Amino acid sequence: MRKKVNLGLQGKKMVELKTKKTVASVQAFIRRTDAKRHDDCQTVLEIMSKATGEKPVMWGTSIIGFGTYDYKYASGREGSGPVVGFSPRKQNLTLYIMAGFSDYESLLARLGKHKTGKSCLYINKLADVDLKVLAKLVEKSVKYMRKTYVTR
Repeated sequence: MRKKVNLGLQGKKMVELKTKKTVASVQAFIRRTDAKRHDDCQTVLEIMSKATGEKPVMWGTSIIGFGTYDYKYASGREGSGPVVGFSPRKQNLTLYIMAGFSDYESLLARLGKHKTGKSCLYINKLADVDLKVLAKLVEKSVKYMRKTYVTR
C-alpha cells in the first residue's frame, strides 16, 4: 500500500501518518484474536486503563492505545501518538512503552521472559511475566510521558 504524500508549506514532501486514532471497535478487534491472546489482551487493557484513566482507542488497524501525546522532531516533523499501547501480534504481544526503557532496568530485570526494542516490549504470553512488575512499568512510563510531553 502506498503512503499518501502531502506537500508542506515550503514544497517539501510530508508523509501522512497511517497510525492515527480511528473509531474502530477495540473489543471487535480483540475478538478476532485467538482465545489465549484474547485473555492476555483483556488483562493488558485493564493494566493500561488503570494506569492512564483513559478508555482504549484503536490507532490504525492493529494498535490499541490509551491517551494521546504530541511530539515534534528537530526536523520539524510533528504528530501524535498513544501515551501507551499494545498490539496482539502473531508472534508476541507487543507493548508500546513510549518512554523507552533506559530508566526501567531494575523493573525489566524482575519482569520475566521478554525482549525490548527502542520503545517496544515483546512478550510471548503474559504467563511469562510478573503482572505486578508489568503494571508498575506501565505506570512509570505513563507518568514520564505526562510529565515530559503535552498529553491529552
